[in-house]
Amino acid sequence: MKQVGDMKLYDFDEFLDEEYGPVGTSERDEFERDVDECVSAYKLGEAIKKARISQNLTQEQLGEKVGVQKSQISRLERGRSISLGSMTRVFKAMGIPLTLEVGNIGKVSLW
Repeated sequence: MKQVGDMKLYDFDEFLDEEYGPVGTSERDEFERDVDECVSAYKLGEAIKKARISQNLTQEQLGEKVGVQKSQISRLERGRSISLGSMTRVFKAMGIPLTLEVGNIGKVSLW
C-alpha cells in the first residue's frame, strides 16, 4: 500500500489479498476458480462467434438452426448461459465436430 495524501493506493495483488484473502485460502481459491470459469466461457463464446461469422451466418440465422432466439445466441457469444448442451447444439448446427481431450482416455467425440 502506498499513501498519497489522504488516499491509500493498493496494487492489484494487495487488493485481492484484502478483498478475498491471501493465495491458498478457500475464499481466494473460489474467486480464482470463478475468474477462470468466466475467462473460459468468454473464449468459448468468441469461438462460437468466429465460427458463425466464418459461415456467414447472422445470430438470427444460427438461432433458427439451433432452435433458439437471436438473444440466446448473443448471450452465448458473450460467454453467458453456456452449458455443454447449448454448446453441443450450436456446434452441431454449424457442422463443427466437437472433440474433447480427456486425460488418459484420449480424445472423445461428442457426436
